[in-house]
Amino acid sequence: MQFIPTNIRGPLFMVVSTGFYLVNDTMMKLATSGLPSYEVLLLRGVAASLWGMPLLLLLGYGKQVPLILDRRVLRRNLLELAAILCYVVALANMQIADSTALGQITPLLMLVGSSILFGERIGGARMALIGLGFIGAVMVAQPTMQGISVYALLALGNAALSAARDLAGRKIGADVPGMIVAMSAVLVVLVGAGAAHLVSEPWVMPEARHLTLIAGAGFFLIFGHFFIFMAYRVGPTSAVAPFYYCFTVWAVISGLLVFGQFPNALAVSGILLVVASGLAIVSLDERKRRLTVVA
Repeated sequence: MQFIPTNIRGPLFMVVSTGFYLVNDTMMKLATSGLPSYEVLLLRGVAASLWGMPLLLLLGYGKQVPLILDRRVLRRNLLELAAILCYVVALANMQIADSTALGQITPLLMLVGSSILFGERIGGARMALIGLGFIGAVMVAQPTMQGISVYALLALGNAALSAARDLAGRKIGADVPGMIVAMSAVLVVLVGAGAAHLVSEPWVMPEARHLTLIAGAGFFLIFGHFFIFMAYRVGPTSAVAPFYYCFTVWAVISGLLVFGQFPNALAVSGILLVVASGLAIVSLDERKRRLTVVA
């Protein structure tokens, strides 16, 4: 990946990560038709493990597999588990537009956390652009706000825990490969989803179509975990976090291609606002970099 310019690696990895996650989410949504939510999470974890472990060995990380249990890695991925358990319950009981809109506070929480914990300077211009991205994301999601309840609190909890996960990920040393972190996340969520399924759901025998969708979801999940971790490893939070809003753009594309849902004028305007704010942030970073080099 050395051929990718340094200043765009983080944002690019975040865009790719959100795309992989959205493909995973789309397959999961199709698979949950007829299967309990936590059972689908459990089976997806099994599928992702079957994809991920051979990939780790092929990449030459066999001797580093014990790092899956590294304290810093587990801390990050336990937060991932808590976030996804909140999200699944919220999604099952709220309109998807509402849960998606509430999830858009994650980049803002990341920036506040990075400023407090790591001393990153955000700046007024960047905050304004991030605010525009947030407005654009809400324009795409178009929440009804009819689902304000304990489930809305769970959706907010998912956003907060996702931000905490990525902040914890920044404390993982460079000696831990990104694919190790991704595989650890898969296994932690697998165990947690299995426990949640056993205590709250009956087992439903999956059909062949369910297994096919879950296998695909597991494959894309591995790379979603990998690229979101690497995005924050190679780029500053202030440059990377705003591109989390690409979730809403990918969601519209998925809705159009898979579910035949055409975005309205407000959603299209929101997408353009998200894209414009992201490009402006990249341009701002490049300008600052050039001024620093000249100085």
